[in-house]
Amino acid sequence: MIAEKPATSLIPEGPGSYIFKDRESRVIYVGKAKSLRSRLSSYFNNEAQLPAKTQAMLAASSSVEWIQVASEVEALILEYNLIKEHRPRYNVRLRDDKSYPYLGITTSEDWPRAIVTRGSLRPKDKYFGPYPQTGAIRETLDLLTKTFRLRSCSNAKFVRQQRIGKPCLLYHIDRCLGPCIGAVDHDSYNETVEGMSRVLKGDSDWIVKRLEMDMTSAAKNLEFETAARIRDRLNSLRTAVEKQEIVSSRSDNFDVLGYFEDELESFGQLILVRKGKVVGRASTALDKAESIEKPFVVEKLLEAFYEDLVSEVPAIVFVPELPGDFELVVPWLANKRNSKVELKVPKRGQKLALLKMAETNAKWEFERSRVKRATDHNARSEALVGLKDALGLKEAPLRIECYDMSHLQGTNYVGSMVVMEDGLLKRSDYRRFKVSSPKNDDYAAMEEVLRRRLLKENEKHDGDEAVMLDNPRQRRFAYSPNLIVVDGGKGQLNVAVRVVKELGLDDRIELASLAKEFEEIFIPTKEDPIRLPRSSQALYLVKLLRDEAHRFAITFHKSLRAKAMKKSFLDDVPGLGEKRKTLLLSKVGSLSKVISASDEEIESWVFLPRDVRNRLKSEITTRR
Repeated sequence: MIAEKPATSLIPEGPGSYIFKDRESRVIYVGKAKSLRSRLSSYFNNEAQLPAKTQAMLAASSSVEWIQVASEVEALILEYNLIKEHRPRYNVRLRDDKSYPYLGITTSEDWPRAIVTRGSLRPKDKYFGPYPQTGAIRETLDLLTKTFRLRSCSNAKFVRQQRIGKPCLLYHIDRCLGPCIGAVDHDSYNETVEGMSRVLKGDSDWIVKRLEMDMTSAAKNLEFETAARIRDRLNSLRTAVEKQEIVSSRSDNFDVLGYFEDELESFGQLILVRKGKVVGRASTALDKAESIEKPFVVEKLLEAFYEDLVSEVPAIVFVPELPGDFELVVPWLANKRNSKVELKVPKRGQKLALLKMAETNAKWEFERSRVKRATDHNARSEALVGLKDALGLKEAPLRIECYDMSHLQGTNYVGSMVVMEDGLLKRSDYRRFKVSSPKNDDYAAMEEVLRRRLLKENEKHDGDEAVMLDNPRQRRFAYSPNLIVVDGGKGQLNVAVRVVKELGLDDRIELASLAKEFEEIFIPTKEDPIRLPRSSQALYLVKLLRDEAHRFAITFHKSLRAKAMKKSFLDDVPGLGEKRKTLLLSKVGSLSKVISASDEEIESWVFLPRDVRNRLKSEITTRR
């Protein structure tokens, strides 16, 4: 609990950001407020009604500070910068998987050049993008320099060529205007810079028309070499323009934000549309310190994109939901744009289709991230060692089995077992269990599944292991689990402890349970749950296991439910197998016609054996 509540009279009423620190003076949470006094007082007046995560943050803090600013927009910017600097454990955090490439024009220099760049963006230069792939942007730059012929050399090379008074090869092959030797004046060069900027923003019709007119004029004047060079520039320009996907009318400038998330991360994708063409895409990920609602995910993603990743804010941004602090985010965006900005939720048409595309792309990024982590040997090793240290295991768990139950109001009760070896899912070892325990008793179901699985371990270790492993069925369970994880809380863990102990396996198998809420891990030797850092590979690993077990159980449960729905009284007639049932229904027409058939009609079904017809008559009579 915080050592001392600040005196209300000392807290300013104006906007600002506030900072909670722990006993070591480390920043653990940063927030913003329209009124610092009102917001901070809310932490102390109704502590019991606060969310569990907020209570945990307060319990870990020992002091609170604040910084007053002039406006809510400044408070938002300050909050973002403080979070970026201190990376507080209880805040949602931006996680950049990579730095996206931009096509830049160095307008801060005397003779601007066209470059591909990453990392921090200089405020006086112009940037276009970001682009999803470096190859695509370099190809675009190569095509555009054939048309606009801006210099692309380094400043050191430019000075060297300027000193010796000779141009480089690019000038001789007509790929540079030659500013290093004074072959072009500043006004003409700056006009070329502005032309290239217009094309990169999506406005290309004017230059296409100009080049077509120049080419026609040169041909009429019998200047065929000049006409051929203009033709080549025009073809390069058209190729570059065609790479920009047309998605709207030519006057439209907007961005579209979509995202995909799970309990730990939100992956966002921003599609940039200028002059009706897609000119770039940007992606980012948020590590969530707690479960947050969709409007606030949108707010954090907007902050992440327009503070660091995207250099230009358009007049309209389409979002899946309006952000949490709508009245604060819109002025902040307008301030960055120096003009009015609208946030809209598309309901139909092309804008909604683009939003769905952005969400799909975000999901692909999410899946790629999972695959990258799963296949990264270093990440897997870090996860296994981290799990060993966090749970106090005897050794890194090279084989982990995870169990989950699934049912619908006690019907079609099933269990699933998924396996991970050396940090990789081993689908060939997955198992599914039909549960016969009493309905709506998760503990009894978990006990039945664990007992059926672990009895195999006793059989293997009690007998001649070499002989047992020779048996194909026994070979399926050749390796014993180092760690068993059950989905649920302390109750499920206690069941697992009892089963393992009764079977005498407690010296070989260690246990843990993972609760979905707050992603808390329980182990037998500790009363309180263990909370792994949100960014840890170990938490990602156990969550992947738990989600996979849940998916596998749900899939099996749905298949059983579907079979049960298709089941009819014909399944209870001895001698009436699948082939005869299919034949019967094809001949008679439907199940209702079978039920309503008279004894004489049934006797006429000579495609069925007499004893089967008699049993069928008896079953139909009983049902009537």
